[in-house]
Amino acid sequence: MAVQHSLQVVDGRCDDDGSPPRTGTEWTCAAHIITAVIGSGVLSLAWGVAQLGWVAGPACMLCFAVVTYVSASLLSDCYRCQDAEKGPRNRSYMDAVRVYLGKKQTWACGSLQYLSLYGCSVAYTFTTATSIRAILKANCYHAHGHDAPCSFDGSYYMLMFGGVQLLLSSIPDFHDMAWLSVVAAVMSFSYAFIGLGLGLASTISNGVIKGSITGVPMKTPVAKVWRVSQAIGDIAFAYPYSLILLEIQDTLKSPPAENKTMKKASIISILVTTFFYLCCGCFGYAAFGNDAPGNLLTGFGFYEPYWLIDFANACIILHLLGGYQVYSQPIYQFADRHFAERYPGSGFVNDFHTVKVPLLPAYRVNLLRVCFRTAYVASTTAVAIFFPYFNEILALLGALNFWPLAIYFPVEMYFIQRKVPRWSTRWLVLQGFSTVCLLVSAFALVGSIQGVITQKLG
Repeated sequence: MAVQHSLQVVDGRCDDDGSPPRTGTEWTCAAHIITAVIGSGVLSLAWGVAQLGWVAGPACMLCFAVVTYVSASLLSDCYRCQDAEKGPRNRSYMDAVRVYLGKKQTWACGSLQYLSLYGCSVAYTFTTATSIRAILKANCYHAHGHDAPCSFDGSYYMLMFGGVQLLLSSIPDFHDMAWLSVVAAVMSFSYAFIGLGLGLASTISNGVIKGSITGVPMKTPVAKVWRVSQAIGDIAFAYPYSLILLEIQDTLKSPPAENKTMKKASIISILVTTFFYLCCGCFGYAAFGNDAPGNLLTGFGFYEPYWLIDFANACIILHLLGGYQVYSQPIYQFADRHFAERYPGSGFVNDFHTVKVPLLPAYRVNLLRVCFRTAYVASTTAVAIFFPYFNEILALLGALNFWPLAIYFPVEMYFIQRKVPRWSTRWLVLQGFSTVCLLVSAFALVGSIQGVITQKLG
C-alpha cells in the first residue's frame, strides 16, 4: 500500500488555476443538470397540478421554468470575477458569495445551501425506499389482487440504499462521475417517459379528461390554501439547481467561456425538464383527476402492466443513486477543502493510500473522506427513516431553497459582478423579481411546515 500526497501532479498538465485540465462540455453539463433536476420532484407534479387545477398548475410550472433560467444565467456570470474568460474562478456557490458579498453573507448562504443539499439527500433516500416498496407491492397486487394486504417496511430499504451510497461516496468529485450522471439521466428519461405514457394511456382508456379549473376541493378555504402552498413548494423543489450550478460549471473546459457553455446547457436542460414536467403533471392529473397520487409511480394510481411499473421504479432507484451523489458532492468537496486548509500537515487529512485489490484496478483511499462520507450517509439515512413524508418534505425543501439560494444571492452577486447602478432600470426590475419570488417562497414555506407537522402529529 503506497502513500501519495493529495497535491501530487501525475502527468504535469494543469488548468489555469493549477487544477487538472477540465474536459466538460455543454452536453456533459446538461447531463449533470438533468440528473439533478429530474429527480423525485417529477413524481409529485401530478399531485401538485391536482391541487392547483388546470389553469394555475401548468402556468405555475412555466413560470418556474422561466425563473430557473433567469437565476441560472445570473449565477453563471458570477463564475469568474472581473473577466468572463480569464478572471479568477469561483469553484463553488459559497466561494462566489464570499468573494462578492463578504463573510457574513457567506455564513448565511452556506448554512442554507448545505441544509438544502442535505435535505435533498434525505428525500432521495426515502424516495428510493418508496420505489423499492412499490415494486414489491405491484408484484403482490398482481399475484393476490388489489385488495390484498400488501405492506412492506421502508426502513430496511433505506438502510440498503445507504449501504450502496457508502460505496458510491468513494467517487472523488464531479470530474470523476460524468458516467454516473449520464446513466442517471438516461434512467430519469426512462421513468419520465413511462409516467407520461401511462398517464396518456389511462386518459385515453378513460375516454375523458379528469380534473377541474380549481383543482381538488377541500373542506375549508384554509385547508385549500395549505394545499396550494404545498403544491407550489413541490414545483419549486422540482426546478432550481443553483445549489450545484457553479460546481458543475467548474467542470467545463474553455474556450469558449464557461458562462456561455453553461447558459447553452441550461437552455437545453430546462426545455427538456419542462417538457417532461408538463407532460407528467398534466397527463397524470388528466388520468386520475382529484385522486392523483402524491407519487405518480408509487401511489398506485397505476396497477397494470405491473412489469412496466416495476421497470419504472427500478429506473427511479438507479437515477436516485446518481442524484444523491450529485447533491452530496458539494458537501464532500467543502469538507475536503476545509480540513485540508485547517490541517495542512495532517496525514489523516491529506495523504492518499493506494490500495490494490485482486482483479480490480488500484484505488486511492483518503481516511478523512472515508470517515466523513460514512458519517454523512449514515445521518441522512437516519433522518429519512424518522421523516418519510414525500410531498411535505419536498415542499419544505423547495421553499427553503427557492428564494434565498436560487434568487436572492444570484441577483445580489450579479449586481456587483456587472456593476449595476442602484435605481437603474435593470436594478429595479431584478429587485422586483426578487421581491415577488420572496413572497412566493414564504407562502410555500408556511404551508409545507404546516404539512410536515400535521403528518408527524397525526
